[in-house]
Amino acid sequence: MAQQRTIAIERMDGSAAVQAKDTFKLIYAEAFAEPPYNETEDDVAAAFRRFPVQARNRTFRAALARTEDGEPIGMAYGYPLRPDTGWWDELTEPVPDDMRREDGHRTFGLMELAVRQPWRGQGVARRLHKTLLDGIRAERVLLNVHPANKAASAAYRADLHDVMLLNLR
Repeated sequence: MAQQRTIAIERMDGSAAVQAKDTFKLIYAEAFAEPPYNETEDDVAAAFRRFPVQARNRTFRAALARTEDGEPIGMAYGYPLRPDTGWWDELTEPVPDDMRREDGHRTFGLMELAVRQPWRGQGVARRLHKTLLDGIRAERVLLNVHPANKAASAAYRADLHDVMLLNLR
């Protein structure tokens, strides 16, 4: 476990996040190389080819956690699902029409949330989550999680599923 240090969380818009792309990529690569994700360098490269496109969404927001000496330790980013989203079409099980209804505000899609291993268990993910969602008007937050990721499952108080939903209202 890392020694206790002051951790700062910075919220960013899309342009600031793109400027910090390498930092987001470093955290992502380290966190998702571990089981159950086992992402390769090619997987990381593919994810970060999409990152600037995602960040151009006017409602994109990100949060970056750093130690007091600037070491990056965690990140989160996402944006509300648009009315024309294909998100719900890609699930393994169909969902009811009422659940899949989007209006650009109803569901915040939390695309990624990751904390580097030495800083886990210190509330960093919770703080990233809170900072990212502060001030949004969404009813719920959607996060894709590997079914074997027990920490995320516990955080969202759900049974193991490929998609977990946290109602905000």
